[in-house]
Amino acid sequence: MRQEALKVSPSSQPSMTKKQSKYDEYKRRRKILLKSQAYIVGLISLLALWSIWGTGFNLLSLVFGTYEILVFIFTDMFPPDLSVIGSLISPALDTLYMSYVGMVISVLVSLILGVLAANNLSPHWIVARVSRSVTAFLRSVPAVVWAIILVSGIGLGPLTGTIAIGLSGIGILGKAYAEVLESIDENQLEGVRATGANWFQVIGQAVWPQFKAGFVSWSLYKLDMNIREAAILGLVGAGGLGYYLQGSINLFQYKEAATAILMIFALILLVEYMTAKIRERII
Repeated sequence: MRQEALKVSPSSQPSMTKKQSKYDEYKRRRKILLKSQAYIVGLISLLALWSIWGTGFNLLSLVFGTYEILVFIFTDMFPPDLSVIGSLISPALDTLYMSYVGMVISVLVSLILGVLAANNLSPHWIVARVSRSVTAFLRSVPAVVWAIILVSGIGLGPLTGTIAIGLSGIGILGKAYAEVLESIDENQLEGVRATGANWFQVIGQAVWPQFKAGFVSWSLYKLDMNIREAAILGLVGAGGLGYYLQGSINLFQYKEAATAILMIFALILLVEYMTAKIRERII
């Protein structure tokens, strides 16, 4: 009787077999996943070693170079020449103007391209591919290259920098907006469409409430980036603080250049504070 009680009942054998097969399948998938991760880690490590060899990276050169940089900063650039702050007000305002207007241009054009590039909102897949190609092309050309091209036709000044910032921003924001739009909840779209709403009503009732947070965050982030870009574009004649910075460096007036750098830093902090407050109120 005791031996019969210890025997496994026939009805429990299929259940045990099913559990064993699931465990075997789990181990097989786990083994494949670990092997894939090992391949990826190995590939990344090889690429890192290849890049280190290709760039000639040397830790000793970095240490000694850092020392020389610090010596240059604290002997030639500091203390900054604060007497030139008055002459930096106008270039600083030009930098702000370029950054803001460039962002507005980017946002307006990117909204159209982003909607057309999103697969769930685009009227046709060909339109989506063309829109993505346009944003990819604009994104592949750096703002400084756009500025060099525009200087040859428009000339020196803030207008060149503004258009260059706007063109490069279209490529970035167009892709970002499209990805945000593609990640929205499709059930809300279908629910609004089921009521017989037209395309504009679907955008207003189902798309915009979900898209607003990403739209505001990316747009304000681009404004923050534009301050940095505007400073770089000034080095190629696009006006703003970068243009003043280039002139100071060319004349070996490093203390004045340090003041211009501090002014750029102050503008970045100001814009970051303002965008944080705007984000809190809108989102």
